[in-house]
Formats: sequence, structure tokens, C-alpha cells
Amino acid sequence: MTRLSVEMLAADAPEPITSAGHAQLGIAVLAGIAVIVLLITKFKLHAFLSLTIGSLALGAFAGAPLDKVITSFSAGLGSTVAGVGVLIALGAILGKMLADSGGADQIVDTILAKANGRTMPWAMVLIASVIGLPLFFEVGVVLLIPVVLMVAKRGNYSLMRIGIPALAGLSVMHGLVPPHPGPLVAIDAVGANLGVTLALGVLVAVPTVVIAGPVFSKYAARWVDVPAPERMIPQLPSEDLERRPGFGATLATILLPVVLMLAKALVDIVIDDPEHNVQRVFDVIGSPLIALLAAVLVGIFTLGMPAGFSKERISSLVEKGLAPIAGILLIVGAGGGFKQTLIDTGVGQMVLDISEDWSIPALLLAWLIAVAIRLATGSATVATVSAAGLVAPLAADMSTTHAALLVLAIGAGSLFFSHVNDAGFWLVKEYFGLNVGQTIKTWSIMETIISVVAGALVLLLSLII
Repeated sequence: MTRLSVEMLAADAPEPITSAGHAQLGIAVLAGIAVIVLLITKFKLHAFLSLTIGSLALGAFAGAPLDKVITSFSAGLGSTVAGVGVLIALGAILGKMLADSGGADQIVDTILAKANGRTMPWAMVLIASVIGLPLFFEVGVVLLIPVVLMVAKRGNYSLMRIGIPALAGLSVMHGLVPPHPGPLVAIDAVGANLGVTLALGVLVAVPTVVIAGPVFSKYAARWVDVPAPERMIPQLPSEDLERRPGFGATLATILLPVVLMLAKALVDIVIDDPEHNVQRVFDVIGSPLIALLAAVLVGIFTLGMPAGFSKERISSLVEKGLAPIAGILLIVGAGGGFKQTLIDTGVGQMVLDISEDWSIPALLLAWLIAVAIRLATGSATVATVSAAGLVAPLAADMSTTHAALLVLAIGAGSLFFSHVNDAGFWLVKEYFGLNVGQTIKTWSIMETIISVVAGALVLLLSLII
């Protein structure tokens, strides 16, 4: 999965299904994306159905035979789900185990016990970044917002001073750091190395989250000064547990897959011999599937059992962890189908030609495309998978590091200016008790800062490495 090249993807897919000119292809792309945008925003159709219909519309406007469009879409959907579906499932299980066992609350309580007024925003961004590694964004919000509200209320802190760093930590992890679905799909589409992307993603994420979190929260707190809404402070997931897993064991479990994948990337760089026994061992244990599977299995003993969970409850927990990701898997799969339709109709080659003719840096082009789709659809995941499909051919001649930076450019663009067509916008608005204007002044601007800062850092790294 970590090295699915563009050539391998093309080998699994049918041969190109149209040779339409750039003008017709350009119209087809705009029409396909317009269909997706209208269905999601105006008709409130699920993103899975919208992407499916948009793919068919794209093929039709490009003048491709409908049966071959269906074949391309199915091939893309299948290869994407095969590449990232199991990883998303394992991440969901680990996240559910972390939440229900009280491991997440243990990390929160331990860090907050050592924080004071001056360091509290930094503590919140640290908590969100660590917990955000294995959790989907929405799950992280639901888990962390009660903590944010209680800390703000009990410590008499500004809600935005505490909340913005937490949201920034979750959002940066969601957009830039695998094993989140968006980065995984982009890695799969452009044939990037997962370990290198993870390492560079963390490198970009640290300064980005500092600027968008603790630094920006000073201004957000001045612009929007609201108290923590009493009605939104629910019970913490672990308050009914007699005991919780330890801080060290919980942190080690969360970081285990990250350490294994980074170790594989490091060994690949140091040894650089596919036949070397050490590299072959790390190629196995550092693969995303084995790394996440190991974390889940370890989590049974470090999270589930210390919380007093029986075998039956652990089995039930796994089942409950898988249930909410059905929609995510379908959206990601349909995004892969849309990507393959883009490639097979020749749109990817068109983007390659345009980037050469207009002398637009590939990383900037990827960022701009992701920004446009994010603004139109409101979905960071849709923006990521669609942009990855459009710019995948640009990675064919790139080095390993620049292919990884291409993934990060797409991820950064997909976070740009969340507004009223984004479910995350309304989630934050309701939890914090804000009006639309206040949400734009805080959450939307924070997302834009993340996108711009991360995009700029990616471009800067491209000049250095």
C-alpha cells in the first residue's frame, strides 16, 4: 500500500477511455465537480452517492462510453478500498478502544494536572495532537470538547483560548498525518512512501499547529469572548469505570504504529537495500497494516484489560468501533472511483500538460485544486481524494520526498476555510454555543491559517530537500 505507483494503478484499471481535447476535458471536469457540489450542498445528497453520480457525469461530458466509465469507477473504488479500507477499520477500532477504556481521559487528566494558566493552551494542543493520531476528526471533537468546556469553566479560562488549540491539534492531524483517511488515500493515489510522508507530515504539523493553535487563540479570544455553555458539558466516557489504563501504557499504544512506520522509513534511508535482512524485517513490521494491527492487539492488553473489560465487551467494542466508519469507507471508495475516472478520461494528463505550459509548480497546483474543491463541497476528504486523482500524474517523475510533499500539499489545501457547507463548522458552532459569525471568526479562520501555513511550509521544504 505504501508504494502503489501510478503505473500499478494504471495496470489494474482499463485502458484510457477517451482522447478528447483539453477544452472538452476541462468542461467535463468542471461539470463533474459541479454535479458533486450541487448534489452535496443544495440537494443534501450523501457524498458517496454524489461522487458516484459525479463520476458518471464526468465520463458522459468527456464523451466516454458509459460502460467503460462504470468499469473505471468500479476499478478505482475497489483498489482504493483494498488499499486503505483495512487501515481505516483498524484505526477506528484503536480509537474506540482508546475512548471507551478511559485511556484518552487518562492522558487528558495527566497532562492537565501538570499545566497552569500560562501553559494550558499548549497542554490542550498537545493533548489533541496525541489523541488525534488514531482518532477521526469528528470522534476527537466529541471526545475532547467536553474536556475543553470543563477546563474553561473550572479554571475560568477564555473558551476560545482553550478550544482553538484543541481544534487545531485535531484538524492538523486529520489533514496531514496518516493513518487518517485523507492522507492515506492521497498516498495511495500518487504512489508516495507512507513512512516518508508521515515523517514530513509531523515536521510540517508541529509549527503549523503552534501558529494556528496557541498563537492564534490569543486573537480569537479577543474577537469572541463567550462562556462555556452549561448544556454542552456531558459526562466523560470513563466516569462510570472503576479503573483506567495507565498514562505510559496508553501513550505507548497510541504511538506504537507511528514509531514502527517511522522506523521503517529510517531503515529504508540508512540501508537502502531491499534484499538486506534488517530492511526486509522492517518492511514487514513497519507496513501500515502490521503497525496498526499490532497497536490494536497491544491495546487489548494495555487498554481493554486494565479497564476491566471482559472478552465479550472487547469483542463488542470492536464491532461498535467498526459501525460508524461505513460512511467514511464508502466516501473514500467513491472518491477513488472518481479519481480513476479522472485518470482514465485523460484529465490527469491534461493537468500535467497545463502545469508544464503554465509553469505552475506542481505542489502549488495541488494545493489550489484542493482549496477549490474544499470551498465548493465543504468536505476535506472529498477535496483530498478528488485533488489526488487530478494531480496523480504529476508524481510520476518526482523523488520520494517530493511525492510525499505533494500529498501534504493536497492535505493542506483540503483544510482551507471551513464554512457553512462543512459538517465540522456546525459541530464546532453547536458545541461552543457560537453564532455563525463567531464561528467564522474563530474556527474558519483557524482552518485557513492551518491550510496557508502548512502549504507554505511544504513549498519551503520542496526548495530544501
